[in-house]
Amino acid sequence: MSNIFKQVNGSIAKFVNQPAVGATLIVVARVMASAIFLIAGYGKLGAGYAGTEGYMASLGVPAALLPLVIALEIGGGLSLLLGFQTRLVAFMLAVFCVSAAFIFHTGADQMQHINFLKNFAMAGGLLAFTVFGAGRLSLDGEARD
Repeated sequence: MSNIFKQVNGSIAKFVNQPAVGATLIVVARVMASAIFLIAGYGKLGAGYAGTEGYMASLGVPAALLPLVIALEIGGGLSLLLGFQTRLVAFMLAVFCVSAAFIFHTGADQMQHINFLKNFAMAGGLLAFTVFGAGRLSLDGEARD
């Protein structure tokens, strides 16, 4: 049975190690990972600003941090999308995700638990970008070792 898994893993590795395939998958991963930050940051502008400010204040987080959160989400999301300073930005966003999980998603209900784990999963993916970079189809233009 383990031989089957070795064969499947080997086939997947062979496929994704083709330069065009690997480069494309990294771009797709950056698009997918950046979407939540861009949408969340944009949603906090305008009408969403006051609601987010109130939610932060209800949990003891200073409202003065909200502009920084928006800047990180939109700026970091754009940077990740374009592959600019990817390792630094991915690390900052990973720290942000873990911090937000502990500050905003420790409630006892199931949705808070899911959001807590979502933040941890996102941080895990972002740490992979921290290690491996944005790939060659990026502003960073990093080729994999």
